[in-house]
This record gives sequence, structure tokens and C-alpha cells, in this order.
Amino acid sequence: MITEKIKIEPEVLEHVVVRFVGDSGDGMQLTGTQFTDTSAMFGNDVATFPNYPSEIRAPQGSLYGVSGFQVHIGSVEVSTPGDNVDLLVAMNPAALKSNLHAVKTGHTIIVDSDSFNRKNLEKAAYLANPLEDGSLENYKVIEVGMTSLTRDALKDFDGLDNDVITRSKNMFALGMIYWMYNRSTEHTIDFFKKKFKNKPDLIDANTKVLNAGFYYAETLELIPNSYAISPAKMPSGTYRIIMGNTATAWGLLAASEKSGLELFLGSYPITPATDILHELVKHKHFGVKAFQAEDEIAGITSAIGAAFAGDLAVTTTSGPGLALKGEAIGLAVMTELPLVIINVQRGGPSTGLPTKTEQSDLLQAMYGRNGESPVIVIAASTPANCFNYAYEAARLALEHMTPVILLTDGYIANGSAPWKIKTVAEMPPIINRKLTEVIANGPFCRDEETLARNWAVPGTSGLEHRVGGLEKDSITGNVSHVPDNHQTMTHIRAEKIRRVQKRIPDLQTEFASSGELLVVGWGGTYGSLHSAVKELNMQGYKDVALAHFNYINPLPANTENIFSRFKKIIVCELNAGQFASILKSNFRQFEFLQYNKIQGLPFANDELIQKFKELI
Repeated sequence: MITEKIKIEPEVLEHVVVRFVGDSGDGMQLTGTQFTDTSAMFGNDVATFPNYPSEIRAPQGSLYGVSGFQVHIGSVEVSTPGDNVDLLVAMNPAALKSNLHAVKTGHTIIVDSDSFNRKNLEKAAYLANPLEDGSLENYKVIEVGMTSLTRDALKDFDGLDNDVITRSKNMFALGMIYWMYNRSTEHTIDFFKKKFKNKPDLIDANTKVLNAGFYYAETLELIPNSYAISPAKMPSGTYRIIMGNTATAWGLLAASEKSGLELFLGSYPITPATDILHELVKHKHFGVKAFQAEDEIAGITSAIGAAFAGDLAVTTTSGPGLALKGEAIGLAVMTELPLVIINVQRGGPSTGLPTKTEQSDLLQAMYGRNGESPVIVIAASTPANCFNYAYEAARLALEHMTPVILLTDGYIANGSAPWKIKTVAEMPPIINRKLTEVIANGPFCRDEETLARNWAVPGTSGLEHRVGGLEKDSITGNVSHVPDNHQTMTHIRAEKIRRVQKRIPDLQTEFASSGELLVVGWGGTYGSLHSAVKELNMQGYKDVALAHFNYINPLPANTENIFSRFKKIIVCELNAGQFASILKSNFRQFEFLQYNKIQGLPFANDELIQKFKELI
């Protein structure tokens, strides 16, 4: 008698949060990236959160050496990488112990049971094996001997050593997850073919392990059927998954093309900003000149020299580097040269938490220079709009002839999201203030509306002029120590920044235009705040709104009007209250409540919702 196997249809989910965790050498970042890219190719909305240790290679099996990658995929809008985890893939005991708190009760944990030996349990400070002591009874635990199964799959590959074979176990885990969530392995196999195009053995080995994991999951009784997440409904267009740092680099490239200027980057490598340098180096065919300087000071001063010579000049850094660049930023303020300074914020002070996120450089960006030296300060708020605000930073610097500090942070710089690809033609115009003819007081003749001075490239006949760190005469540009002139120039430099307010958009609110509570945020906290306020509105709290700031100095012109429409205002930021202090100094008629988090982690939806409900 022949029986036909019954095909069970996948269970349909709106969204799912998956976290891959293991040692730094276990390839969790690669595994997560491949799952993300495959899901994006399928059409899901996605958001990611890589989380890795500060040490280049922490001791194997240690709690502080755990590296993780979280991805949130959905058929609905996905604004954050998610809070609680639906599926945890843990490659060793330390990874399980340090991430168990994030797993929803009753949900799934997949572990490499081969790694739960006495030595690794001791490193993770386990007194007993959690797979045996009943401590995981509230979860659906799937024990898989990934290491031994990977070795079995590759036993016929004589050309591979044991280390290479063992490191391939991440692909076994990925294959299992592809089956569980009804994903094709095709995208990852194509990735193998490109990455290892000159090493066919590695292509075959990784493909075999990936498929072995896929078909192993199919046989597991603990996973009776797979899950399906339908493609998300997004505006029509061509999309790609993009990391925040990559988006920043591309925004600068677009600004270079639109302004007709060559792009110069003078930078010193620093976590988590270095990827911008890495990306721009790839695009010399666009006229990019990328200079890896010997230190932070050389990075910014080389960029100032490039600005003086007529390039779109950029320098990139993080908090410690911004501190070192302070004097040179003052020089750019004094010389009134266009300069983009990108600060990808991280946890501080000092070396602090170099691989964790924080928003604690805001006051440094606003005031961290000697003398009265105001600059434009703006902030990106998602991995995708890092493109827009890098472009905007370049536009503002060139049109107003002043330094612009663009703040991103490790959360959005290393995170990724779908980005609708734009053409240069779609981007707003950029006014180029380069002089093409001789005029009276040419380089120091100011635009009446913006107070921006003209831009004369050295060597242009008839436009010879002097610039430097000494105070200059307001008319001729010559060095001046006249007291009244110094006060005049100080006011001009400040007024020039204030007038930028006329060239930036008004502040908008989401979900409500007036009501009980206004949630205020800035920069990379947007996804978390948007998700929390959206959830509250779905629960019936219709008088809760979000106002998110991308323009910090100057603030949008209608800020006071927006604040006046709400009974309560709470400012949420990943620091001790820096933006709140700026708002308090500008709008003393309002009371600003605060919600602050300084843990190297983004806001979680649950904690925000709980806090907002307390205020309503």
C-alpha cells in the first residue's frame, strides 16, 4: 500500500525577529546579512541590528566575546530590528546565556549542542547544563549537533582543514532558518560563487553545508512546518538593502555629482565611521579623492585645504576624533569654507563602548570649540536617510559657506534597511558659490539673504585673497585686531547660521497635530519612537504624537508653534538629556520631561510604551 505524504502549508506570519549569536569567529554577521538580503530580495521590509564586541577577537566562548546579528522581517512596516526575539540561534553556551532574556516565552531556541561541553559551560559561568537542568522548559529548544553534522557533510572534502570545516557550521544554521521561513538558498549560493570565484572547493563546501542544514530542518519533528512572511506593500520603485554608512557615502557622491565638484575625503579610521572611507575609496572613477591621514587632525586639515582649493570637502570620525578636530573646525568657521564633518556617534567617554550606540556627542557638536564658533548641526534618523542627510549636509555647507556637522550613530550606521534608489536628477539643486568672474571684494562680498561669502579658488587671476585663523576685516578680509570689527564678525558668523532656518523645512508631527502628549526625539532613535507611538495610536491613544528632529542648529522655524499644541512634552534620547537641555534653553516657557537610556543599546518598544502610558 502506497501512502501519499501530506503537504502542510506554511503558517503565515506578519513579521518575525531572528537573532543569530555566537563567537566573533562564528560568522554571525555574515549569517544575519545573508538572511536579511534574501528576505529583502523576496520583498519583505527589513531592519537589522549588528551587535559585536569591542575586542577584535575576544576569548573564544567568553560572555563578553559574543557577537550577534538581529533582523526583523515583515509583510508590514518594519521600523526597528525588534525588541523580543521570536527565534534565537545560539552557537555556544555564552551566546545562549547572554541573549536568553530577549526570547519570548514559548518561542524557539536553536542551539549547537556540540558546543555545550564542560569547558564552554564553565566559560559561560553555567553551574549546570541548561539543556539538561530544566531551566529552558518555557521555550521550544531544538538541539542540533551543528558542528558534527557539518563535519559529516564535508567528510569527503580532503582539501579543507578542520578549522575551515568547523567555521562552516554557520551555513548549516542558515540553511535551517531558510527552510523554517520558506526562503530560497539561491541568493546565498550566488554569493558563494562571487566571493569564492577562485576557490571552487569553498563554493562546493559552503553550498553543501547550506543545503544540509536546509534538508535537516525538513526532517525535524520539532519543526512540523515552515513559516511564510509575505512581501511588504511598499511604494513602487527599485530598492536595495543599504547600511547607514554606505548610504552616507553615496549621499556624498550624489552631492558631488549635483554640485559639479570633485569629492575629497580626509579621514582617519575610527569605529564605527571607517566604512564610509572604505566605501568612497571604491569610487575613484567618480573623481573621489580619499586620503587616509595619519591622525584626526591631519584628516580634517587636509579637508580644509581641499575646500580652499575648491573641492567638496568631507572628514569623517566618531566622538573621540571630533574632540581632536575641534580646533580645525574653528579654523573652517573663521575662514568660512564649506566643510562636511560626519560624526558616527558611539558610547563614551574616552574609548568607552566603541561598538555600541549612543547620542552623547550632541553638545560637543554644538559647542565643542573655543570662541564663538557656531556651525550647522543636522542628524540622520534611519540607515536609508543617511543618504538624504549626507546630501543635505553638503548642500548646506556649499550654499552657506560654513562647516556642517552631520550626526549619525552606530545603530543606524551599521544597521540596514530597504532604500528606494534615487537618481541625481531627483535630488534638490545645490547652489555653487564659486566665482567665475572678478567682482569688487569678490571672496568677501556676501549674499544679502544668507550672508554667505563667495568662494574664490586660489590661482584665479583678480581674486587673490587671504584666509587664515586670525580675525579678518568684515569688508576686505585682511587681518584685523580692531575690537568693534571682531564683534561685528562674531555677529555675522552667528547670524549666518540663524538664517539657515529659512532654508530648511518646517518640523512635522506624526499621528496627531495636537493633543495630550508629544514625544520628541532626534537622530537615530526615530524607528523606535515611531514604532512606539504608532502602537499607542493603534491601542486607541489618538492624542499622542511624534515630533522628530533632523535639524538641530538652527532648529526649524515652527518648533515653538508645534510645542504649544500639546499638554505634555517628553524628550527621548540615548544620553543624559543633551537635546532636552538645548530645548530648555531655547523654549523656557515649556516643561520638557525626559526619558534617557545610556546602555549602548537602542530604545525598546515596550519600555517606551510603558513610559508614555504613565504620562497619559
